[in-house]
Amino acid sequence: MTMDAAAEASLPRGRLARLRAAASDPGSLRLWTAVANDGIIATAGILEGFAGAGANDRSLLVVAIIATVAGMLAAGGIEWSQAATEREAQQTAAAAEAQELARDPAAEAAELAEHYRSRGVEPALAAEVARQLMAHDALAAQLETEHGIRHVMSAAETLSTGVGAVVAYAIGAVIPLLITALVPQRAETWAIVVAVLVSLVVTSIVGARSGRTNVVRTLARTLAVGAGTLIVSYLVGQLIT
Repeated sequence: MTMDAAAEASLPRGRLARLRAAASDPGSLRLWTAVANDGIIATAGILEGFAGAGANDRSLLVVAIIATVAGMLAAGGIEWSQAATEREAQQTAAAAEAQELARDPAAEAAELAEHYRSRGVEPALAAEVARQLMAHDALAAQLETEHGIRHVMSAAETLSTGVGAVVAYAIGAVIPLLITALVPQRAETWAIVVAVLVSLVVTSIVGARSGRTNVVRTLARTLAVGAGTLIVSYLVGQLIT
């Protein structure tokens, strides 16, 4: 089997591995839970505002659908744009480092050794570490030590970041959307409040554990933002009618 054929044969497994890695990555989980919280709070807040203004069931359902779709596109677009901008910055740094390496590799090696000496490594050992890193992958060594870049993102990764945000927002927004569609209007306002608070508890716990932060403080902050948004939105809806 040729190298190209082997690569093609392993492609599905590679994609599955990347999916597993993203699902278990603390940074990705924090991002997704934050976006899901945005979907929950923003959609529910809009609905509470319209409910406070006396909107009927049909109007609330239309608003919920529009808010969900608009929020999904906005969340996905913003995250994709930020990831694409970061990728461009990484590529610019990589191009600049590649030019410097081509122009004066000895100076770059000395710079790398100095980096480790400044961190307390003995001069001789720092020089040896720099030599081995430069021999293995000079560009990667320079990018990590000078720019903190351990991996230059691909275009597919920036796209998957945006798609992940779309899915996460949809998961959050669908909770108040389903309540609007299924619960009678007389119980809708309180049903949304209860469902939103319960959902925020779940996402806050997931986000706090993935980020290794204090669960109670994370939970308190998220619930305060969620409850405050719902109350203010409802009152604004009542005031403008």
